[in-house]
Amino acid sequence: MRRGAARRGRAGAPPWAPLLWLVLLPAALAAHWTHSAELDRNFSVFWTPGEDDITFEVQVRTLGYVGLGFSVDGKMKGADMVIGWVRDGQVFFQDRHAVDRYEPEVDSSQDYEQLLGYENGTHTVLRFRRKYDTCDPHDFKITNDTVRMLYAYHDRDLTGSGSEPLPYHGSQRGSRSVFLLERVPKEDPLPRDTLVWDLRNPQVQLPNTEDTLYWCKIFKLPELRRKHHMVKYEPIHQAGNRAYLHHLVVYECSGDATLFEKHVGAKGEPCYQPHMPSEFLSCHNVVVTWAVGSEGFNFPSEAGYPLDPSSGARFYMMETHYNNPNIDPGIVDSSGVRIFYTPTLRRYDAGVISVGLDPNWRHIIPPGRPEVVSEGHCIADCTRQALPAQGINVFATLLHTHLIGRKVRFRQIRGGEELQPITADNNYDFNYQEYRRLKKPVKVYPGDHLIAECTYNSEARSTITLGGLTAREEMCLAFALYYPRVDLTLCYSLPSLPTVLHSLGIQELMPNSSPVKIKLPEELRDMTLETRLITYDWEKHFGSFQEATRKGSFKPLCWAKRPALLPGTEETEATYPNITRSWRPEATCHRRRPHRKKKPGDEATGDANETFLDDESAARDNAVLADDDNSLNAIGAQEQSRLNSGAAAHAASWTATWVALLLALLAARVQR
Repeated sequence: MRRGAARRGRAGAPPWAPLLWLVLLPAALAAHWTHSAELDRNFSVFWTPGEDDITFEVQVRTLGYVGLGFSVDGKMKGADMVIGWVRDGQVFFQDRHAVDRYEPEVDSSQDYEQLLGYENGTHTVLRFRRKYDTCDPHDFKITNDTVRMLYAYHDRDLTGSGSEPLPYHGSQRGSRSVFLLERVPKEDPLPRDTLVWDLRNPQVQLPNTEDTLYWCKIFKLPELRRKHHMVKYEPIHQAGNRAYLHHLVVYECSGDATLFEKHVGAKGEPCYQPHMPSEFLSCHNVVVTWAVGSEGFNFPSEAGYPLDPSSGARFYMMETHYNNPNIDPGIVDSSGVRIFYTPTLRRYDAGVISVGLDPNWRHIIPPGRPEVVSEGHCIADCTRQALPAQGINVFATLLHTHLIGRKVRFRQIRGGEELQPITADNNYDFNYQEYRRLKKPVKVYPGDHLIAECTYNSEARSTITLGGLTAREEMCLAFALYYPRVDLTLCYSLPSLPTVLHSLGIQELMPNSSPVKIKLPEELRDMTLETRLITYDWEKHFGSFQEATRKGSFKPLCWAKRPALLPGTEETEATYPNITRSWRPEATCHRRRPHRKKKPGDEATGDANETFLDDESAARDNAVLADDDNSLNAIGAQEQSRLNSGAAAHAASWTATWVALLLALLAARVQR
């Protein structure tokens, strides 16, 4: 066992053991974790990213073995796993990998470093760390991509050295999508003068004939005497209805207050229908964005979204996208969003810019393809006009597609050179659309060209997918939270009609034809545009289609908060930016050989599953545990309270180092 790990004995504890536990517990457990997730009611995981490595702790309600793993798709095959247990005060810990849907194999290279392990009366606790990239092909490379975190546990330990088969975990397993590096901290303290504003839909009836409903409801800002800052928001789910909410967006409204006042007490309206009140179209400046899987957002301490009754919006529209794919009958919903705001103003006013493709039929995704790339542009002329000379600071991003999105990149081009993406996710999960709070804000300057790039997998579809609002249609958007706030809210693009026609091999349409028919080329004369879309030989022409849609002309849409297009951009037609230097990720393992540790079972002497640290390493681990400023985390207040009671009752066997410390403390007390 590593000397930095705490031990638990099963025999009677010496009379000074409880005092020893009280002395040492703060050093071992009282640091602060930056992230946490409850994988099920018995399995909690805590972690903190460092510069080169990441530290985890699992707290599991079992006295048997526990396992934590990482994978691309949430399946066992190809997963990277750690398995550990505590028996007779000794910690057993193994780095493993899964070849298929059976017990993970022990790695020949043990790249997870155990830091702490113990049991109390109810829980097994293991703390460990690893490098983001161990250069071991069996280990999962931890990046900013969405990670499927796997877990498993059993009520029984392994009885031998760990070489016998693991007892099958049965239903005590699962997976969950998370961001390991850019997840929003949920434990940021709120100001004591924080107020709450709930925006909830009033008993919305989901239709019995359609799977999609967009519902729009107008709300009025609470009575405020002066400017406040929104500092946090979180979803409000009506019990049992979580599965029907796809996303919601809250917009600022501008225009005649009397027009909006009459809607405040009303139930709301289906959005984007002919009978929707025209004033609703004046609500388009994004304030809040929530999507499926998200837990909400906490603003950083330097910024808050302004709620200003004198110079800002007084009315807001909440757009809720309901998705009911099975058309379940009788669904009535009153979900919404809770906004936390404070009169204690922060240094900067925050804003939201949405970058991407305008949801429109001109966004075409061919069927049966493993990869189709679509891009939405915020052109340099938009940012040049809208952004201040010192630029803006993007501190959080949310990436958004629908069902067939697989990868999303939020790209940045400056002076022809492509910079590192503001955000990229090569493992996008439609069911986990969460804001990422960037480790360090990214500067965007006037003249920067931004691109939301989405990669889709349409292999399961036999017909084309078009851009649009329903979940069956597609979107490609990147939302950026930033400061200081500017007069730009939506920065979209829309493929020009010539680009769309060229991508379909069409030269000219017949004027004033209904339905729309093709004039040229001759071989397509009199064919309807709809027929061409349905019968096009995508297998044969996919390459030319992709080239035309990515390199063809497009219409930029640079919307100010008023709402109106930025002056001078109304008639602009743009093309793909000239990128003289593309960005490529650095090869972290280039010309490096991973440090190989012995596989458990290969040691010449001692327990096959014990790894002994040298004195220097042990001293380092002990120092780390006592240092709140280090990259280690600790148990949240509730979990710490729960574990303290059990741990104090079972602390028994300690190393000589800890005993010496206790004796020194007791001696000092006696002398006093």
